Amino acid sequence: MLASKNQTFPNGSYMNDLVALLLVSLAAGMGWGIRGQYGHESGAMIAGTLASLTIVLLFIPNANSLFAARAAAMMTVGIGIGGTMTYGQTIGLTQDRDLVGNWEALRWGLIGLFIKGGIWISFAGAFLGMGLSGKSYRPLEMLLVMSGLIGLLFMGLWLLNSPFDPANKLLPRFYFSGNWYFQPDKVDLKPRREVWGGLLVALLGLLCYCGLVRRDSLALRLGLIGFLGGGFGFAGGQCIQAFHSWNTELFKTGALSSYKVFGYVNWWNMMEITFGLVFGAVMAWGVWLNRHLIDSKVSIKNHSELNKSDDTQVWLSPTMEMALIAVHLVLLLNAEFLQMPRGLMFLSRYTDGLYMCVLPIIGIVGGRIWPYAHLLPIVAAPICGKEIRALVYGEPQHYSIGFGWLMFAMIPVGISIVMATWLISKSYTHRARELASIGLIATVLLYFGLNTYFFHQGWPWLEWTSRTPSQCIFMICSISLIATAAFTWLRRRHNES
Repeated sequence: MLASKNQTFPNGSYMNDLVALLLVSLAAGMGWGIRGQYGHESGAMIAGTLASLTIVLLFIPNANSLFAARAAAMMTVGIGIGGTMTYGQTIGLTQDRDLVGNWEALRWGLIGLFIKGGIWISFAGAFLGMGLSGKSYRPLEMLLVMSGLIGLLFMGLWLLNSPFDPANKLLPRFYFSGNWYFQPDKVDLKPRREVWGGLLVALLGLLCYCGLVRRDSLALRLGLIGFLGGGFGFAGGQCIQAFHSWNTELFKTGALSSYKVFGYVNWWNMMEITFGLVFGAVMAWGVWLNRHLIDSKVSIKNHSELNKSDDTQVWLSPTMEMALIAVHLVLLLNAEFLQMPRGLMFLSRYTDGLYMCVLPIIGIVGGRIWPYAHLLPIVAAPICGKEIRALVYGEPQHYSIGFGWLMFAMIPVGISIVMATWLISKSYTHRARELASIGLIATVLLYFGLNTYFFHQGWPWLEWTSRTPSQCIFMICSISLIATAAFTWLRRRHNES
């Protein structure tokens, strides 16, 4: 069995199992907290990268590298789908000033957050399970599956997210954003179009395909567990922020006013961090609980087997992969950063969840290059672009154009490309632990570094701001993850020397 009770820690114990859950929780918490600065689908992939690499490191360290890279990349892609959903006004139902004290609005908002958070992480769990189960999903198959999911998306939008005619105050029956039921006298109310219903129907289609057609129990189970993790994570994290909004005097003049740290807390970012901590722990628990379903054929018992271990099927040629990657990046970066001409406005929708995932999923399941490229430069590219847009071209301008492009684009993306190329070249001879150790250290340093600049340093030894408490949490997460990855790498080298 590939995933024995505890492959990473030789003297397995329940304490070590809890440590593994804690580390995945820290990875997801840090990733989701950093995501808050970058937002939407591409931002969510930061959390997917950190959490999936940590899962690979701790639960399947003896798998071959390509198998592990595919599983991690599939979770990373899946977690971006939910970024299409709007949720700011849903959070507003639980904490807006004129709704504080309205228990009905609070309950309705938390229900909406549970559903939206559940959908968000369920996609990630299902795709992770598809990668770990060894069911050998093929490129053409995934093209048809993703096309079917897009069709189900439109069906769900019609069933659950219609009608939507704010001018005539016509909203869907199940609507979780700003509405006149809770705020009948608000004249400047601007309800937002919701898409959770479309994504929910698409998610159900994916789970049915995995469970009934492909008999992929792992994908089905991790999808369902992911729904619980995302639901409790989003709603639970918002309970913290709502508690602060409902009890401001408690923090200003009450019992908690003597704790000065609360005066610096960014409660929105604390909600995001809590969301990640919860879903990361639940997802790790789901993988541990279903470890017997992970494909056992990719386990490498000793060093002599390395050169014979990589029998993972590859259907796409390197030329085809590179062409698809180029097309994906052009479409992605244009949609993120450029204003499309009138005749090409439809291309601006490329960053919408399911659309953005079609080419990556095909490349990941069918190629050798794309899984590594996705975990490193492909995820990093739009994040670096958003960093430049905010700090170099924003108002005020914090850094010069030359410094910004060098520090926030050329160096990090260049290093990511070099590292991905090296990992691809070693994919025949590396285990998952090499991939995950190196990849986790690189991505933790990359996103912690970019976020530190976004926070304008935010170090605890400088003057404290609303960024400082979050920065302290990210420091703890980063040190823990880097230490774990380095320890695993060094112990492997010691055992083989």
